[in-house]
Amino acid sequence: MTLALETTELKIELSLDGDWFTVCDLSTLLPGRGVAALLPDGHQAAIFRDRSGELFAIDNRDPFTGAAVLSRGLTGTHQGRPFVASPLLKQRFDLASGQCLDDEEVRVTAYQVRTA
Repeated sequence: MTLALETTELKIELSLDGDWFTVCDLSTLLPGRGVAALLPDGHQAAIFRDRSGELFAIDNRDPFTGAAVLSRGLTGTHQGRPFVASPLLKQRFDLASGQCLDDEEVRVTAYQVRTA
């Protein structure tokens, strides 16, 4: 017997060009883990829920390798800033701003995220 995932009424939405785009159900996000979502323009976003329940979304593409893997990275905090470390070369990206914490010249897109 296969059990269906429990769903909630709450959906995760990203702000894209002034409109809100629904990407997934809140219950699909486990604290400390990420998921990838395909966006209407063909790009991918990496969606995260930290252990306090706060939501973050950044571009899923690792700018150092070109691979869409940031959603599979390890999450943590550095000086109070939540980050994800790329699973490939381990560069850390601030989840709130998209700024690379290891190379100040590199940044990924950070999306405004909400539940609705």
